[in-house]
Amino acid sequence: MPEETTSVQEPAAPATTTAASPAITGEPDATWGTAARLWLVVLCFVAVGVARSAQVGVPFRDPHGAILLSRVALTAAVATGLVLLDGLVRAGRPVAVRRVLGVVRERWTPRRTALATAALLAYHLTYFTYHNLKSWNAFNRPRDPMLLAWDRWLFLGHSPAVLLHDLLGQQVAARVLMVWYETFPTLVVVAFPAAVVLAPRMRDAYAGIAALVWVWILGTASYYAIPSLGPFHAAPQDFAGLPHLMIQDTQARYLAQRAHLLADPSASGAFAQVAAFASLHVAMTAGILGIAWWHRLRRTTALLTVFLGGTMLATVYLGWHFAVDDVAGLVIAAAAWWLGPHTVGARRRPARPSAS
Repeated sequence: MPEETTSVQEPAAPATTTAASPAITGEPDATWGTAARLWLVVLCFVAVGVARSAQVGVPFRDPHGAILLSRVALTAAVATGLVLLDGLVRAGRPVAVRRVLGVVRERWTPRRTALATAALLAYHLTYFTYHNLKSWNAFNRPRDPMLLAWDRWLFLGHSPAVLLHDLLGQQVAARVLMVWYETFPTLVVVAFPAAVVLAPRMRDAYAGIAALVWVWILGTASYYAIPSLGPFHAAPQDFAGLPHLMIQDTQARYLAQRAHLLADPSASGAFAQVAAFASLHVAMTAGILGIAWWHRLRRTTALLTVFLGGTMLATVYLGWHFAVDDVAGLVIAAAAWWLGPHTVGARRRPARPSAS
């Protein structure tokens, strides 16, 4: 996304004259009240997690620091790199370290830095709580037969995965869609810090982060509404013709993790990671697409729309999700993008970038 953000198109212009500045839109930029509204939602979600933890008798866990600690460190590194890249583009040519650092210092005031940090930490706390609630959903009875029946009804008695296998084949397509599916974590790792660092207004950064926070919250609610493991578990015969890929190893590992948690919830490493309804791969990808749409980045929006379509195919083709899971994921993203801006008081999108 960085090549199209309004924040890097007019490096010489001061903040008060950019097309998306608060002075032109008539909307004030983010304040600590904006941050407080986002954090109120996040803390309510954490409270739900605390209540569920007490109910199941399992504490919050961060296995090997992979969900919270290492991700916070990775986000800090990505955000720092994006800040420097943004400063480099804004400084223009000829490139000079002193000039770039001067631009960074001017843009990243202590207040802006603190607001950005608060937004990113709110996202991480939500993500951490989401993963623990997802793990504890293993104690609920899966309802995969119902979802399987819905899929077969929608596709006139056929499995959508088998239809895709017949249409696309089970060799080259399997490998391409596996790579496509596995690209998702990289997209997320870069996209949400970029939504904060490269936003012209901090209020727009908060609108994007709030939408992504709502994706995780609504996604957690969908997990509990209809617990499920996915078609790879409910109908393994539909995927028997696929070549052996890392996907099958991951699926087997997730089932083993769930069995471990159910057998010994008190074990320190017991942690489940599998859930199907709704597809948060689809919901989060659509949520990130919404960030590009919010900032009126036409090419990025088009590119992410293509990526979203491929992700939807991959989730069904590889057996991670039922087709109805993907539909639910789109609904969640749409709801999140209604709730997110309203949560932080962002009334409208930034103005369209000027042609100059």
